[in-house]
Amino acid sequence: METQSDRQLARLRWFQEARFGMFIHWGLYSHIGRGEWVRYQEAIPSEEYTNLALQFNPRNFDANGWAQLAKAAGMRYMVLTAKHHDGFCLFDSQHTDFTAPRTASQRDFVAEYVSACRKAGLGVGLYFSVKDWSFPAYFEGPEQNPTGWNALVDHVHRQVEELLTNYGKIDILWYDG
Repeated sequence: METQSDRQLARLRWFQEARFGMFIHWGLYSHIGRGEWVRYQEAIPSEEYTNLALQFNPRNFDANGWAQLAKAAGMRYMVLTAKHHDGFCLFDSQHTDFTAPRTASQRDFVAEYVSACRKAGLGVGLYFSVKDWSFPAYFEGPEQNPTGWNALVDHVHRQVEELLTNYGKIDILWYDG
């Protein structure tokens, strides 16, 4: 009988053998083109940054094109930013309205990306930040704001559960923060 250790070793072996993949850091911050840390580095007020989501409508987003390019280059997997530190989700989350499907684009980019990866025969990876600048408790920490911190932790758990439930098998879950 296969043990959990056997499964872990098989997953590790798969990743080591895959060797070459595409990491796509892309999200709301891409709209203004100054990097994924722009909200923090330029101290953009929350309301101003949130309003960017009302303009974020990347009509030329082409997950199939990305997947075809990765496949043609010999890549075996892709990793897409499902949510970065800014808290904006490229997936449909029931736990926040700060998502692509609920703002200007009205698209679930993660669903499109997952479908494209599978169609191309690539491993599906998602990047997920446990940092979330939309929670003041993130900056205050668990000692200063235990209630807010617990809310943040619960929020992270619920969103990860959505990603691992709503999109089928995820080969790589890449945490940051």
